[in-house]
Amino acid sequence: MLVRSIEADWRITVGRAYRDATEAFVAEAICADGAPAVLKLIVPRDGDAAAHEATVLRLAAGDGCARLLCDDVKHGALLLERLGRSLRELRLPVLERHQILVAAAARIWRPAPDCGLPSGAAKAQWLAESILALWEELDRPCSEHAIEHALACASRRADAHRDETAVLVHGDVHEWNTLEAGHGFKLVDPDGLLAEAEYDLGIIMREDPLDGDLCERARWLADRTQLDPVAIWEWGVVERVSTGLLGTRIGLQPVARQMLDAADRLTS
Repeated sequence: MLVRSIEADWRITVGRAYRDATEAFVAEAICADGAPAVLKLIVPRDGDAAAHEATVLRLAAGDGCARLLCDDVKHGALLLERLGRSLRELRLPVLERHQILVAAAARIWRPAPDCGLPSGAAKAQWLAESILALWEELDRPCSEHAIEHALACASRRADAHRDETAVLVHGDVHEWNTLEAGHGFKLVDPDGLLAEAEYDLGIIMREDPLDGDLCERARWLADRTQLDPVAIWEWGVVERVSTGLLGTRIGLQPVARQMLDAADRLTS
């Protein structure tokens, strides 16, 4: 019913659904002028996910993120430009992958005061609370030392937040969210924060926990962007533990176990 209504309102034709979407209904669409697009209907959940995503896409205006063509935040509906294959599908070497991820994320970073997105401090506090709750719920699947380290890193990142220097960040920069766009790449599915740019690089630190020396990765990311290696490392610690615990809860294996093993190893 909602899809039919949106088709009429936006003058689009909705086609094949993408089978790998997890938190939204995502389908191919064709606009009235014949341009290809993608319809995304976000699954209702706590918070303002649709509003935050629309805000990021509107602010980015197609630079680094998929272009937003229409939105109906009340119904969780977004119409986006259609992009190509995901970085995951391309199976590129890890260094080349990281170069692409950094380049795409950096295009989004810009001042965006008073845009209504959550702050980096709020995100750090939320992650800390989530880590502690999930660790107890899951019967402590990683060491107490790893949890203490993650909570200390979250506290330092919350304390380091400054509204006046915070920038728009994507919030979930990984290979599944990075799609071909002409001769380059753009990001999709932004969470959206006003935070340190290092937050996005912390996501890159979280991913691929078995690929290479993570200390070297943090140094490379800092050199590549001229950002703070300590902030990059600490956001990576927090995200690795948080995602490892969440992945354990939903059965996302073996990657969740790999993340928690890396967290244990790095604090042993």
